[in-house]
Amino acid sequence: ERRKELTKVVKRIGEDARVAVRNCRRDARELLEQAGKDREITEDDVEQGLKKIQAVIDKAIEKIDGIADKKQAEIMEV
Repeated sequence: ERRKELTKVVKRIGEDARVAVRNCRRDARELLEQAGKDREITEDDVEQGLKKIQAVIDKAIEKIDGIADKKQAEIMEV
């Protein structure tokens, strides 16, 4: 029973980490788009930057999920 409670805690922490990563993505996108609007960078650079940001975020979320799944399995093993 205690193990199930701990897995719930791990899931919550994992979700909090994903939310934090998504917030970082939002902030980075806003900065990039603002730079594009201010003509500091070209539209092509904005598009490339957005793709790079998304790739980094996808890797980070994948890593978070992997760590959370591994920890849950570790908690549940006897």
